[in-house]
Amino acid sequence: MIQVILPAHLRILAGADREVQLEVASPITQASVLDALESRYPSLRGAIRDHVTKKRRPFIRFFACEQDLSHEPTDAPLPEKVASGEEPFFVVGAIAGG
Repeated sequence: MIQVILPAHLRILAGADREVQLEVASPITQASVLDALESRYPSLRGAIRDHVTKKRRPFIRFFACEQDLSHEPTDAPLPEKVASGEEPFFVVGAIAGG
């Protein structure tokens, strides 16, 4: 089981808890985790990544094992600790302003 931590605005949109447990088929990648998340919570489609291009939306970031994975290829394997369920995959809403 993969643990995904969602920010408040996405939890409200999905009607989900802070932490979501997902069954994800191997290989465990950003794309496969997000596919599973959007499959379970269809209301998140288009909120985290673009409907067509599947690119991450601006102001959404991905973290795992104390690393910013936001600019990593979406088909690259996630860290083993995430794949094993030992560490969560964080979806974070970034903040901007000046």
